[in-house]
Amino acid sequence: MLTVLKIVDKNNINHPRIDSVLATALAGHEHTTIDTIDGFVKWCQKPAEQRKGSALLFVLPWPDIGVSLAYGQWLNEILNHPHCLADCTGAVLIDGPSEFFTKKKGRELIFIANQAGCSFPGKSLVEATGSLANFNILAQIQGLDNMEAYKKSATDLVEKLLAFKPFDQAKKHKPYILAVHASIYQTSNTLLLWDLVKKALNDRADLEEVSLRNGEIIDCRGCNYETCLHFGENGRCFYGGVIVDQAYPAIKRCDAIVLLCPNYNDSLSANLTAFINRLTALFRKDFATFATKKFYALIVSGYSGGDIVAEQVIDALNCNKNFMLPSNFALIETANAPKSILQCADIEAKAAEMAEKLLR
Repeated sequence: MLTVLKIVDKNNINHPRIDSVLATALAGHEHTTIDTIDGFVKWCQKPAEQRKGSALLFVLPWPDIGVSLAYGQWLNEILNHPHCLADCTGAVLIDGPSEFFTKKKGRELIFIANQAGCSFPGKSLVEATGSLANFNILAQIQGLDNMEAYKKSATDLVEKLLAFKPFDQAKKHKPYILAVHASIYQTSNTLLLWDLVKKALNDRADLEEVSLRNGEIIDCRGCNYETCLHFGENGRCFYGGVIVDQAYPAIKRCDAIVLLCPNYNDSLSANLTAFINRLTALFRKDFATFATKKFYALIVSGYSGGDIVAEQVIDALNCNKNFMLPSNFALIETANAPKSILQCADIEAKAAEMAEKLLR
């Protein structure tokens, strides 16, 4: 059963564009709509068994003033009930009056819902800026105008959400897990955390590690579409190197990817960013394959900002590259001095919990 969670402010009830898009996207699909915070609170208070398995379409018409009190109330409710979305699946449709905030709020909402237990299919965000200019390329490819492309994207999103079954995949005897990092074992708290997870896995998974420190890493240079497609069809990229020789084959083999992400100035490291950017060539050929693979992250900050990095990973791999986002995908910790990760509260228990998620 599809549940539409429409997050609207009382003084912003008139939003004809997104209502028109919703009418098209929901046509023929039985659904219920919750559009007040009181209604959402009542939904969250239902027994867990009644909420389990719900398909949730978060709909957010962003107000002209750039601030949504309703959005804050809904997030507060989710944060105060950290398991309220356990075993639910979700997608996000957001429409804004300007060129700002749609992607920012969309990925933030996905992150917070994910922390509350919600899983998301690949490319789970459809966002419309005020001008709809973000649909220019898609409309051109599909031979539609921008509004038609927007409606088609929303329709595809609803159908994808309803078809998404993250827990029904056949279990393998041993999952194949790929860890990608660009750190040094002697000094990295992030790699120490990964060691704890590996210890908890206890040979119950086949593991492969790709170090992006092995050889020169060249970032994506923005080849034209035809060039990128040509190399991608052959499982290659124009710039070659460790990403093509080691990472591409490992991604094809794996069931799940774990990104080991130290927080560098509230962002991913340069090598991890280059790795994600360079996935475009492979993505063009294996779009559907990416949708069957999950990704996780171990994020360690020296000071703060782990949530910022988590949202970047979601934006890059789920919203853009079509990887499946499993519930509670990230283990986020703060550790500054070398080996101080080992002093974090309950760190071995947290690592063991992450290991169980990887085996799920």
